[in-house]
Amino acid sequence: MGLEWFYIAVVLALSDMLHTFLWRSISDFYILFGELIHQTLHSNVRLGLTHELIEALFHFVILSLVFSSPFIGMVAATVHLIIDLSHEFLNLRLTPISHRALHFVIESIVFMIIFGI
Repeated sequence: MGLEWFYIAVVLALSDMLHTFLWRSISDFYILFGELIHQTLHSNVRLGLTHELIEALFHFVILSLVFSSPFIGMVAATVHLIIDLSHEFLNLRLTPISHRALHFVIESIVFMIIFGI
């Protein structure tokens, strides 16, 4: 097994950091966009799910482009989405470092399993 799993986990972490940077940089747009979605969906839960789905789409595009593989993009985005939804559902209050570590470990394990087969 090569280090592909590691590179994918690193790029996914960088993609998440880029998402956070964009979130903070153009927050006025996100606030207006979020309000538009909230007015349409009439639910904070649906708004949160929509945000997570859009974030997963962002990760899918970034990883698909970097690795020239829609499969890697889809798996990475799906795993990231499941982790995000899980720790929101479980109401885990994580520090930024523990949040990043949780994602990195689980995403790495998933890709180790995929590339180990």
